[in-house]
Amino acid sequence: MFVHLPILIMTTLTPVAASDTVPNFDIARECRFESGLKADYDRCSDDEGTALRELQKTWTQFAVTDKRTCVVSTMIGGFASYVELLVCLQMARDVHNENDGLRDPRATDAIRPHAPGETVGIGRDPITPGQMPSQGGGR
Repeated sequence: MFVHLPILIMTTLTPVAASDTVPNFDIARECRFESGLKADYDRCSDDEGTALRELQKTWTQFAVTDKRTCVVSTMIGGFASYVELLVCLQMARDVHNENDGLRDPRATDAIRPHAPGETVGIGRDPITPGQMPSQGGGR
């Protein structure tokens, strides 16, 4: 009865990363849910197939944490879409790429002088606190 228990335990302890391969989604179920007409179903199937092929080509280029997050968020509601997964991963990658450029303070620090004596990003308000600007014609 418990003869297979050690095999079962060993297979669950094998270090296999869950994000090494593109997850397997049911495209037909997703497209039936998304569309009502045959043309819409066909378009959905084509889009999902294209996204799946793109994911298979680029899967290893995405960060493991982004893959986990996007897979989980894509599967919310019981349906999963390769198009949504691909878009999620591309957006996460783009955010990481943008943030890489933001690490250079010269690229982001609006207060940092760009030339001696020149400050960009700080305006000087001519009105001192408590003072109101004149309201047209004076007194």
